[in-house]
Amino acid sequence: MGLGVAFNHTVFYVPKRNFERDLLYRRANRSNLVENIHAIFAFGDHPPHTLDLAFDAGKPSVHTSVHALIIPPGGICNLGPVSTVYGGKSMKTILVVASFFKGERFIREAKAQGWRVILVTGESLKEAAWPTDAMDAMYFMPDPDNQWNMADLISAVSYLARTVEIDRIAALDDFDVEKGALLREHLRVPGMGDTTARNFRDKLAMRGRAKDAGIRVPAFEALLNDAAIQRYLEANPGPHVLKPRTQANAIGIRKAENAEEAWAHIHALGDARSHYLIERFISGPVYHVDSVSVGGELKFSAASVYGVPPMEVFHAGRVFTSSLIRRDTAEEKSLMKVNLDVLQGLNLRYGVSHSEYIRGEDGEFYFLETSARVGGANIAEMVEAATGVNLWQEWARLETAESPDHYQTPTSSSGYAGLLNTLAKQRNPDMSGFDAPEVVWKMQKDQHAGLIVASKSYDRVQELVGEYTQRFYDEFFTRMPAAENASQLG
Repeated sequence: MGLGVAFNHTVFYVPKRNFERDLLYRRANRSNLVENIHAIFAFGDHPPHTLDLAFDAGKPSVHTSVHALIIPPGGICNLGPVSTVYGGKSMKTILVVASFFKGERFIREAKAQGWRVILVTGESLKEAAWPTDAMDAMYFMPDPDNQWNMADLISAVSYLARTVEIDRIAALDDFDVEKGALLREHLRVPGMGDTTARNFRDKLAMRGRAKDAGIRVPAFEALLNDAAIQRYLEANPGPHVLKPRTQANAIGIRKAENAEEAWAHIHALGDARSHYLIERFISGPVYHVDSVSVGGELKFSAASVYGVPPMEVFHAGRVFTSSLIRRDTAEEKSLMKVNLDVLQGLNLRYGVSHSEYIRGEDGEFYFLETSARVGGANIAEMVEAATGVNLWQEWARLETAESPDHYQTPTSSSGYAGLLNTLAKQRNPDMSGFDAPEVVWKMQKDQHAGLIVASKSYDRVQELVGEYTQRFYDEFFTRMPAAENASQLG
């Protein structure tokens, strides 16, 4: 069957034989071409209702296997003529990959820098409040259980690259780092490739690199060789933690008090054990450093400490809190030094990072993990409240700079801030009583309560965080079972 045309001149249906791979459009349409439709595109200017008919009025597709999805901008976002996306190269293009809804400030800043912005996200997020006024196109991938088919992602983006020259690729979430690296390698786009990406996603790889660089890490072992695991257990008394190598948000962590419990957990993992590591559990406060770095040099950093370690928040259920530590202290200087050592040792050429450290009973900082993205749980908003620097915006400025070396260090202030958030037992928690003048932000999310306080005074921030934490427990706090995988994250 040849090229089919329907709904005036604006919508073209492309048969399978003309498509790069088995990319299947999610919905059928009113024409009789459904058996051969594998993609749908729109060209030229068009009234929004025309594409609404093409995309939304049809019956469900008769196809049972949907491998990938490409939707033109006007069909979902009404972003204007597709000519702003296809053809010519009047501006550079950044492809933004996001499997979770986040990064509005990144998208807006990239657009403000004069770049064409194209978003690829999951089909489950098509109704999310993306900043469509700052985007030139928006495409969706099927994401059952938040999983993307990587081969189909490569094919879909490669097809897009036939008509759009992609200059940069930004992966906004921990779970997108591999996607971004794979696409950069395939399309030969500058930026972090597969090897470096593994240093920032694989907890085994990052620990090995850090250890080789002389950075303190808790004793650890891969769950590969039985004899090596036994040697580790004999050398390190419990407790231990078994950690998935490529999960985030403390997902899937198991704690073992002794060697017997550790082996029970290992055996229960079965063939999945190679995707885990075992690590000596260290008790102590957990810190995080959120940074912008270029060429092994920190351009901006903010050091903070969690009120309760994230693993306890995630698995035991606690109010999540964080606050910036005192500046110009031995504690901050030591933390900044080990953070720089980590980023250099893991070979982050440029970008943003969120790194976590624990202070052991010996007073030393031990590296726990890092990531090549902006910290989640509204940490970016807390950092901005304290310093005036928005990490999402700085990341976009860095990615769209003519060269990373041309990036200008942001001007920052020296205030302090603290963050609280929790799952709430009310659908719409009433936070009107949290009315101190230092409250600069409140969360607007169903079943959640959260706020940020900011002040020039470290002591005032600590006072408010302490007071409000107890009130959060009294007025809002509830808990749910810990998520077992990324699809369960809200």
